[in-house]
Amino acid sequence: TPAEGDADAPAPPAEEAEEEVAVQVEYVSAELDSEDPSMDEFKAIFDKFATPEELTKVKDEPVKVKEVNMDDAMAAALGVVGDGDEDEDGEEGAKISRKARKKLDRLSVAELKQLVERPDVVEAHDITAGDPRLLVWLKSYRNSVPVPRHWCHKRKYLQGKRGLDKTPFELPEFIAQTGIEKIRTAIIEQEEQMKAKQKARARVKPKSGRIDIDYQVLHDAFFKYQKKPQLSGHGDIYYEGKEFEVKLREKKPGQLTAELKTALGMPDNAPPPWLINMQRYGPPPSYP
Repeated sequence: TPAEGDADAPAPPAEEAEEEVAVQVEYVSAELDSEDPSMDEFKAIFDKFATPEELTKVKDEPVKVKEVNMDDAMAAALGVVGDGDEDEDGEEGAKISRKARKKLDRLSVAELKQLVERPDVVEAHDITAGDPRLLVWLKSYRNSVPVPRHWCHKRKYLQGKRGLDKTPFELPEFIAQTGIEKIRTAIIEQEEQMKAKQKARARVKPKSGRIDIDYQVLHDAFFKYQKKPQLSGHGDIYYEGKEFEVKLREKKPGQLTAELKTALGMPDNAPPPWLINMQRYGPPPSYP
């Protein structure tokens, strides 16, 4: 039978099994050209930074903690667990827990920023990932969508919007220009003045054509003058308070609006009042 044939099949040789070894990646940094005289000025600067080999080397020697004199609460907070047994020399030994060992083997934020190509995307909690370099590479990848920032917040999502008055719905501009809102308000006012018998009669035999509006105007409003609403771009995620932020894309420095000119009392084609002081004392320090 096939099952018996599989059972009698010869096992793979031991040499092939030994060849399947996990690949270990070794980080090797490029050596500086010592013959170049221009690199002598930067040699002292480069010596202050750690090389990738120093940051990624494996810590072979386990950390040993002896003679721990602290309370049980402090020992639990630091992750130190006492053995309770005495060594040959009579000293009480202590071992580090798995949680404390993970903290010791973890990279710092400064070390992680030196190892990646995009240090600007590194955050404080990235060092707690299983593979921090892979996480930063995924975050810096093109068109990658970030995780919403409220994932680490303790309070519930949109909890701060409680108690805010919700603004009433407004018709879009291209529909409001047809005048249909005024016609509907006039009909609603007529219905409020009607008596109960008239309202009951209107429910049984409703009248058609009460909203007298040209359908050509409605057609032009939807097919000619309709404007698309502002949509968020790729990866632009909503967060709490986003609608209250000031949008400065349309505003440019140096361009005065009509409202600002009226508030400053500036006539047409007149220079701004601060121009004389800028000519006299110079522009401010942060002027572009």
